[in-house]
Amino acid sequence: MNLPNKLTLTRIILVPVFMIFVSLSQYMTPSYNPRWYLIAGIIFAVASFTDYLDGHLARKWHMVTDFGKFADPLADKLLTTVAFLYMMRDGVCSPVVLCIILAREFAVSGLRMVAAGAKDGKVIAANMWGKVKTVLQMLTIIFYYFSVSLTGNVLGADCAFVAHWLCWLVAVVTAVSGIKYLWDNRSFINTAK
Repeated sequence: MNLPNKLTLTRIILVPVFMIFVSLSQYMTPSYNPRWYLIAGIIFAVASFTDYLDGHLARKWHMVTDFGKFADPLADKLLTTVAFLYMMRDGVCSPVVLCIILAREFAVSGLRMVAAGAKDGKVIAANMWGKVKTVLQMLTIIFYYFSVSLTGNVLGADCAFVAHWLCWLVAVVTAVSGIKYLWDNRSFINTAK
């Protein structure tokens, strides 16, 4: 297994670690504790950086693999969806936003399975809109966890309000990226009939 794929697997492993720390503020302390959110934010930021690094190294060293094309978007989906679930728990992310994100991810994953099972067995990599969507999702999540934990009671509510509207922007970009992805790869849908 090459280094970019190991970085992708590291990102997947960091998902439950992130979950532990973001959960600690609710289950281990009587009230909200910004320290756990800060640690969770740092873990999320490190995991997000591995997304950039694995893709950069894979292209630079010509180590792009079918496993990487499959596992990299999966790792991104796991990481961001879990974070948005916790933001929904906190009342920052609307359930509608999360439904748009999940619908897009299921549709794209389904199309990827159809393409992989096609006669030619093609693995479809992420397009530019998908990458923009992922970066915006990650920046929104990082903004929320860092700003709320660092400002605490002073600006925490204002930061959560900004994060709420960033989530709606994420929903729009996510929907556009999903529609574009399905349209660009509609030939696989037509052949699956």
